[in-house]
Amino acid sequence: MLSFATLLALAYAFQNGVQDAGNSISTVVSTRVLRPLQAVVWAAAFNLASLLLWHTAVAATMATGFIEPARVEPAIVIGALAGAMGWGLLAMRVGLPTSSTQALLAALIGAALTIGGTGTLQTGGVLRFLGVAVLAPIAAAMLAVLLMVALYNAFARVEARGADRLFRRLQLLSSAAVSLGHGANDAQRTAGLLWLLLIASGSATADRLPTWVSVTVTVALACGTLVGGWRLIRTMDQRLVRLTPVSGFGADCAAAATIHAGSLAGIPLSTTQSVRAAVIGTGMVNRIASVRWGIASMLIRAALVTLPAAALFGAIAAWIAAQVPGVAR
Repeated sequence: MLSFATLLALAYAFQNGVQDAGNSISTVVSTRVLRPLQAVVWAAAFNLASLLLWHTAVAATMATGFIEPARVEPAIVIGALAGAMGWGLLAMRVGLPTSSTQALLAALIGAALTIGGTGTLQTGGVLRFLGVAVLAPIAAAMLAVLLMVALYNAFARVEARGADRLFRRLQLLSSAAVSLGHGANDAQRTAGLLWLLLIASGSATADRLPTWVSVTVTVALACGTLVGGWRLIRTMDQRLVRLTPVSGFGADCAAAATIHAGSLAGIPLSTTQSVRAAVIGTGMVNRIASVRWGIASMLIRAALVTLPAAALFGAIAAWIAAQVPGVAR
């Protein structure tokens, strides 16, 4: 059962990388600083480099902040992973730009309610997740607005061509920061769920995340990023706002700051929503009408659909898992 759950967690981390590749490289591809293949390799390399940061606060939150440790069932974790994967695959199939963070946590909630009822959930953790899902994109957009205003004022007297060359170089660093955050938050989120199961089975303790869990999940995420989510790259972020190197740099910095702040605080954040909200924020500085609000509203609708749909997928997957001998206690 543990071996199966580990393989399932690695498969989910790989899918997470595929699904989020388009978000982590969209700005650097949109401004043509890097070609898509170069950008994917760049992003995957910094996904791996996130291991050097050794942020484990998000993993600890996933392991202890949503489910009552004493009531953890293997079927809950397996159901959450399988449900999030199922919803993610369906969303990619139809080109729906969903958040893997929201899908996993919603699937976890659905699985927990199905197997253990409301007493299995830590209400405070669930409410914090719902609050962050609303506030984090707003914070990323507002930070992007403030940063773009500061950049435009600081470089108002600089010749346009020279500024363009400068920010094309700087965007390499800002996109790397986004990919570092992607690894530090998204990989640790999956690692934390596997850690939860290991704690429940007595194979790990709650005071230390096993190194092999963090490393293998991060490698799986980076491999998924290498495969890339080309369909989502073409259909979403590049159509939201027309980016320049300076606005791409601003969007990356705002998104990276939001994601890294969440990682340090142990808050699972959506890379997808942080990047897209920051992109919208840069567009609002120039002209509100420059943002394609039809696409933006579609992204919001996709987020609203993801929560109940992924919870349902998680509930169904957990129920199926509970019927398998050796999974249910």
